[in-house]
Formats: sequence, C-alpha cells, structure tokens
Amino acid sequence: MLKSHYYEGLIEAGCDEAGRGCLAGSVYAAAVILPTNYKNDLLNDSKKLSAKKRYALRKIIEHDAIAWAVGIVTPEEIDKINILNASFLAMHRALDQLKMRPEAIIVDGNRFTPYQDLPFTTIVKGDGKYLSIAAASILAKTYRDDYMLSLAEKYPQYDWQSNMGYPTKKHREAIRQYGITPFHRKSYNLLGDEQLSFDF
Repeated sequence: MLKSHYYEGLIEAGCDEAGRGCLAGSVYAAAVILPTNYKNDLLNDSKKLSAKKRYALRKIIEHDAIAWAVGIVTPEEIDKINILNASFLAMHRALDQLKMRPEAIIVDGNRFTPYQDLPFTTIVKGDGKYLSIAAASILAKTYRDDYMLSLAEKYPQYDWQSNMGYPTKKHREAIRQYGITPFHRKSYNLLGDEQLSFDF
C-alpha cells in the first residue's frame, strides 16, 4: 500500500512527468491533490501497470481527486531549454492549473525547481511510494499516450502507436529512412551514435 502523504497537515500535490526520454513529442506532467487519508490499493507507478489498468485508474483518479491538472511542454520548447528544465516547466504548468492551491509539493525524482514559495520534497521512485505521485504518473502517461497515438495516425512509419516516441530500433530506422517530423526533438541525438544530416 502506497503512503497517503509526506507532509503532515498540509494540502499536498504530487507531481510526475512522462516522456522525458522520448525522441519525439511533447513532455507531459501532472499534479494531483488527493483527499486526506485517501486509500486505493490499485494505484502504483504507471510503468508497472498495463495500459488497460492505467486508463481505468485515470477515471478513478479524476473522480476522486480534490484537484488535478496536466501540463505540457512542446518539442520546440524542449529544444530551447533542455528536457530537464522542460520537465520542471511542465510540472509548474500543471500546478498553475490546479483549482486548489497546494501548501506543499512532492515530486518524483531527485531534482525540481521551486514553485512559487511552496515547500517541496523530491522522492526517488516516488511514484511507487506515494499515492498522489502515482496518480500523477498515471495521468501524465495516459494523456501523453493519447497525444502520441493521435500523432501516430499522421506519421505511421515511426511506429509511435507502439513506442510512444521512445528510441526503439524501428523508430530510429524510420528516422534514417524518412528523416524527422516537426514533432522530433532536434536537440536530441536522434540516431544514437550516428550524426544527423537533415536540413531543418
């Protein structure tokens, strides 16, 4: 059973992102405030759940949460500010949209940039330890998957419906064969050890 909170007596938002390691697509992040002493035995790190379970849990999270929101940073922005800063910005954008202002933030990972004047704690593998971070990981992952599946219809050769923009062999072979799309992150090493030779 994951823990219901980190901070005692504060309204706490859990944050997580999806898509940091992808070669294509926006990075998504979510922020979730759950009720005090919330319980849900099914919530876990989104990577440990099947797609069917993630989408079923998304409905439950959106129904049960006091507040939730999703923030997005585009490939163009990622190329300008780098993926680490883009991940933090996506979390900040999610926090900006919450209908209730949290009093503290817990974040999956080991780094974060301060949000306004709120106390925050980073928690390595927090999506497997705290309910609100797990909930955020599920929202970020499913909303990003929806986005990548819609892009896959326009660019079927990159196999995004299967790899969601991650650097699989098939994805890199498609880049070699067809070049890049407007949704590829140009600041990334898109071909692994090989150098890009595309005209942007």
